[in-house]
Amino acid sequence: MAGTPTLAVVLDGLSTAGLSTGCRHGVPWYVAHLGGSLLAALADLDRPLSEGFADALERVAAMHPNCDLSDPGTPSATVAILRHKYGVLEHLVLADSPIVFDGPEDYNVISDLRVDDVLPDLRAEVESHQTHTPGHREALQRFVLAQRQLRNAPGGYWVAAAHPDAAQHALTGTTSMKGVRSAAVMSDGVSRLVTEYGMATWSDVFATLQTGGPRKLIEAVREVEATDPTGLRWPRYKSGDDATVAYCQW
Repeated sequence: MAGTPTLAVVLDGLSTAGLSTGCRHGVPWYVAHLGGSLLAALADLDRPLSEGFADALERVAAMHPNCDLSDPGTPSATVAILRHKYGVLEHLVLADSPIVFDGPEDYNVISDLRVDDVLPDLRAEVESHQTHTPGHREALQRFVLAQRQLRNAPGGYWVAAAHPDAAQHALTGTTSMKGVRSAAVMSDGVSRLVTEYGMATWSDVFATLQTGGPRKLIEAVREVEATDPTGLRWPRYKSGDDATVAYCQW
């Protein structure tokens, strides 16, 4: 996560499932450098988010030219960006890290779920196993290997990786600040408390953020996950996913 008084950026590195990536740096390195490059590229409020995003992708790719950036498993991440600009909130979302707006009457969720439409049979195979078992690990590796062939490709889904073309496939838009009381930019490791576990509503999420901040919300996610450590109740890829949230108020 990175931010300024006008900008919030949440990146969630994609799991490698223990497979090679063609890069000696790794996913944490990629996420850290992409976050910094995004802050620099989007400091100019007149620059479109997608243009700044494409520039940041190019900058990071240039930082490790000796790695195999053509490898389908090259380090990658989901992206969620919210920027305050002249009384308007601009958003950019790529893959499943959502932005949620708290409006006067309801909640507006911006999320890119194209990844959920690919390889449903392999996804179901992963979810048929309890986490931390050999069967789960093997099924997850098969799933990730197949996913990589559909990543940033027509008919597949899009994430931040080595090429700037991904920026053109992000969901972008604007929302007037007059209709928004606050907003949350988060990884899916947080949003699943509502979308997958069904253990909270968006109203609950924003009430927790208002009274306890991001830390309290993440603690709530971990408490729920601790009741189902092997994924019997909520089948999933891992017991607990990375959880990040930026809570924005004006």
